[in-house]
Amino acid sequence: MYNYNILNDKELTDLLQQGNEHAFTEIYNRYWAKLFAIAANKIKELDEAEEIVQDIFVSLWKRRNELGVIDTLSSYLAVSVKYRVIKILDKRNNQQKYSDYSQHTANLTDDSTQQWLEFEELRSRLAAFVADLPEKCRLVYKMSRDSGFSQKRIAAELGISEKTVEAHLGKAIKTLRTRLSQFLL
Repeated sequence: MYNYNILNDKELTDLLQQGNEHAFTEIYNRYWAKLFAIAANKIKELDEAEEIVQDIFVSLWKRRNELGVIDTLSSYLAVSVKYRVIKILDKRNNQQKYSDYSQHTANLTDDSTQQWLEFEELRSRLAAFVADLPEKCRLVYKMSRDSGFSQKRIAAELGISEKTVEAHLGKAIKTLRTRLSQFLL
């Protein structure tokens, strides 16, 4: 029987590769606290640091036949912890980026929905205000704004002078501007 606590890392590693559970236990007892300190120093969440160290030892036991030559067990384990910590921090960083992006996108969606509703309300009010215009004034305004006709073409279509078209448009715009400004306030 071996006295495992006096064996060096190389001897323990050799025994571990042979499936010796006592060697594994000695490695665990010898390095658990050191590895936990490394992980906890970087991660700051003790439960997560403990999980990292536990995963390292589980992986060490599962991969004991594949380890090959390990010069310094303590360095091997410390590097394993550092890689796991980097992986966890990278995952957190990506989650934070996704969370920030999702929050930003949600805010944009909320804003655009609100803006769309406000626009629809404004358009509805404008349509109601246009419907309240006197008939000729409303007809000239719609031909100009909805159909895109020029003042000359409106005059020709309605058989009135361009000055009359200009007067109707001026009256419509002034009335609509006044009513919309009252609505917006």
